[in-house]
Amino acid sequence: MPNEARPSSGEQAKQLALTRLRQAILHGEMAPAQRLVENELAEQFGVTRASIRAALIDLEAQGLVERIRNRGSRVRVVSVEEAVAITECRMALEGLCAAKAAVAVSDEQLAELTDLGAAMQKAVADGEPVTYSELNHELHARIREFSGQRTAVELLERLNAQLVRHRFQLALRPGRPQQSLKEHLAMIEAIRARDPQAAEEAVRAHLTSVINALRD
Repeated sequence: MPNEARPSSGEQAKQLALTRLRQAILHGEMAPAQRLVENELAEQFGVTRASIRAALIDLEAQGLVERIRNRGSRVRVVSVEEAVAITECRMALEGLCAAKAAVAVSDEQLAELTDLGAAMQKAVADGEPVTYSELNHELHARIREFSGQRTAVELLERLNAQLVRHRFQLALRPGRPQQSLKEHLAMIEAIRARDPQAAEEAVRAHLTSVINALRD
């Protein structure tokens, strides 16, 4: 393939490596504490080591990668206590977004939230925790989007990326989807009622439950 058809260096190559690495971490293809060897990644993605190194620096700033002195880079391990601290921060920001969404949401957007709630109920009834986890993630993303609070959304995207492993572990825990479903339906109902205070309280109650589950 001609060099111009596949950028091997420069900003374009760095962005390619950054996107591929980020997706691999978020999708669980690269496990926590897995070493990230620059030579191997450069060969895998068809870019230079410099491009990989620049991508790893960006991922370190996003909290997804950590550099160990004299040992290179690895996928960052997020402890339970750190996951709790991140969720406490999420509580303030997600509560704000839910309150904003309750005021700003359109009828069409309310219908979308209602449909998501129904899909979540079906996933739980059918015993599909992975599908439920994906819908859970989608619901939170939609509420953030409908809030129109871009600053909170950007902060939350970074925080949530660090919690992927814990999110999937909770989704697979017996009984957790059933408990979580009630909390999410309460969030949807409060937003449908266009009650910002109730929406914020519902989010805080849900994330308090998440914290308790993380600590169990």
